Amino acid sequence: MKKTIAILGSTGSIGKNLIKLVEKNFNDFKVELLSTNKNYKNLFKQAIKLNVKNIIINDNNSYKLALRNKLNKNIKIYNSFDNFNKIFNKKIDYTMSSITGLDGLKPTLDIIKHTKTIAIANKESIICGWNLILKEIKKHKVNFIPVDSEHFSIWYATRNIKSSIDKIILTASGGPFFDLPLSKFKYIKLSQALKHPNWTMGKKISVDSATMMNKVFEIIEAKKIFDIKYKDLSILIHPKSYIHAIVKFSDGIIKLIAHDTDMKIPIQGTLYGGFSKKLKTKKIDITKLNNLNLCNVNKEKFPFVNIIKNMPEKTSLYETVLVSANDEYVKQYLNNSIKFTDIHSNLLKFIKKKKFNKYKRISPKKIKNIIKLNNYVCMKISLKGI
Repeated sequence: MKKTIAILGSTGSIGKNLIKLVEKNFNDFKVELLSTNKNYKNLFKQAIKLNVKNIIINDNNSYKLALRNKLNKNIKIYNSFDNFNKIFNKKIDYTMSSITGLDGLKPTLDIIKHTKTIAIANKESIICGWNLILKEIKKHKVNFIPVDSEHFSIWYATRNIKSSIDKIILTASGGPFFDLPLSKFKYIKLSQALKHPNWTMGKKISVDSATMMNKVFEIIEAKKIFDIKYKDLSILIHPKSYIHAIVKFSDGIIKLIAHDTDMKIPIQGTLYGGFSKKLKTKKIDITKLNNLNLCNVNKEKFPFVNIIKNMPEKTSLYETVLVSANDEYVKQYLNNSIKFTDIHSNLLKFIKKKKFNKYKRISPKKIKNIIKLNNYVCMKISLKGI
């Protein structure tokens, strides 16, 4: 029997990689739903190729254009994620949630009850709303698998292990500025920040990687997903990007998970529940693992890593402040409104303000708490209220 699947954010990077895997193993799957925000033309192509009957186009203008230019009368087009009850008459086997930003949180929460397994690639949802997600996962008895290469590696290393986790180390490539002297950071150009040495990524995550905020976010994700204290989480620089995570267990065993810098590896792992399925990737020269070049993070060059020691252990609204502020300052940088070093200085100044520190003691009870605070933070920064 074919596995039934849904892909939220199918026209993005994760969604496209997942669709490539589905196409190669078409007899294994039946795609029930695809979604996009604005890219309805690509969505139509995907739906027709995979014989998908239901699509969601979230942007109103794009939805109207899609209705006018409908290429297949057998495809049902919806304009809202509130239509899951109409689309699914029983639980599907697998859902990939890969909508970027906090826009992905509500559809992630809403689709959990309609799926047996959910793979989440949306880090903002996990960082800001993990307590809400976990509540739904437990309530509806849904299997969860993380998609980020680091968190999938930890999940892969720890599944079916009875020994408790003692320590988790996430690796970071160091991005494009690992070898750049601090004195030259003020001259960094946008084109340089977007050139990651190992991974092909979108603009936002490329900048986050260059500032190492992406790794801060991944530490927060790991803390929540694997229920481990911040003191037991750390980062090591690994320029080759072969090792994605290192897990030390309480019995003294240490596992290092290595794979090529290809997101299809963790994506396929979530699709098949961690069971082996042949995948053609670049061959890693094992001899290169003789020298992993692991080293500590230079905290002067990458001051964002200092944020971790001030994060609250319990899920709070402070994570929303951090994510929202970073989004706004990266947006300003991508629009050439501020310099690269301003991302660091402006954000650190903003999150230290007393009126935002209070959110460390407040846990999000509902999704509207997160959305309201996100809008407030974005408004304050856009009005230069720092």
